[in-house]
Amino acid sequence: MITYCTWTSPFGEMLATAEKQQLTGCYKIGQKYQPEISAQWNEASDEAIFVQLKQQLERFAVNANIPFDLALQPKGTAFQQSVWQALLQIPAGQTRYYQQLANSLGQPKSTRAVAAAIGKNPLIIIIPCHRVVGKNGNLTGFAGGLDMKRYLLDLEAASNGKL
Repeated sequence: MITYCTWTSPFGEMLATAEKQQLTGCYKIGQKYQPEISAQWNEASDEAIFVQLKQQLERFAVNANIPFDLALQPKGTAFQQSVWQALLQIPAGQTRYYQQLANSLGQPKSTRAVAAAIGKNPLIIIIPCHRVVGKNGNLTGFAGGLDMKRYLLDLEAASNGKL
């Protein structure tokens, strides 16, 4: 049974999905690859996982150094899962290139596949795909838009005293 909630966060209008008290999705409404709310889903904005998510996103907006502590269950292929796990290893305030991520997975020729997996990340902000940039340091694709990517990177830099 999929449950969901929508709300206004410091990052805009959001949609979250969960199954069995595990977060399966967190999307900025209107972002690329955001699912449509299904008639089979149950709205449950007071469900514990959603309450925790909202609190932790509010906290992140103030101090991006505090890591998220949520039960996550994103749906994806084994390769996508490995990429998303690698994203979780990038510390707040740091960035990696797509090639660096591919290398860290032991698949240096899979840069495009890594980029595609990052683009399908169903847990925007929580799994920090915004921390991956182009090799020249330029901001590249982000399902929530490049303005949001810049905002998240600036927020983390400020939390780390780098602005």
